Amino acid sequence: MQLLYIMDPMCSWCWAFSPTIDAIKQQFPNLPITYVMGGLAADSESTMPAEQQEAIQSIWSQIEAKTGTRFNHDFWTKCTPRRSTWQACRAILAAENIQSGAAPGMARAIQHAYYLEAKNPSDNATLIALAESLGIDPSEFSKQLNSTSIQQEFEENLRVSQQLDVSGFPALRLLEGQQATRVSDGYSSPDDVIKRLNNTLKAGNRG
Repeated sequence: MQLLYIMDPMCSWCWAFSPTIDAIKQQFPNLPITYVMGGLAADSESTMPAEQQEAIQSIWSQIEAKTGTRFNHDFWTKCTPRRSTWQACRAILAAENIQSGAAPGMARAIQHAYYLEAKNPSDNATLIALAESLGIDPSEFSKQLNSTSIQQEFEENLRVSQQLDVSGFPALRLLEGQQATRVSDGYSSPDDVIKRLNNTLKAGNRG
């Protein structure tokens, strides 16, 4: 049995969901959590259109007001935003491939860089530096990041996300054998998710 966390590190609602993930880990320390990359936005070298930048900034402000999550809005003036999240997703898979168990740490490092430090995770240089900060060899990481095998793994993650009928990130599914039970789609508070997860476990006589 494991919990599938379908996410994208550059999804602002996934950043807001961090306390919920932390609460799950504390409440259910023996429940493995597997990160599945949902892939919000395809690879692009184009600067994000001004209207889209304004829309995402507005979403950040809404999330701040609703959840108290912190955002560093300097990102929008210090960086050249691109609507491109797939490389950040591949970075998490590459980190995990090199160092088992590194996915959560890499995901959180990307989120901190993006949302708190106004760094751009769409840039390879940012991702490589973050991997190195986690003790991952930067040369090996760079090679893995752009490898065919990581791309194939990422495509499999996208297929899994589709098969799980995910309607929004972040999403949680409790997987036992081949059966996946929906826990949540979209943002939910720690208390709500803990309650749902407890109910799901009890319903399956697993609690």
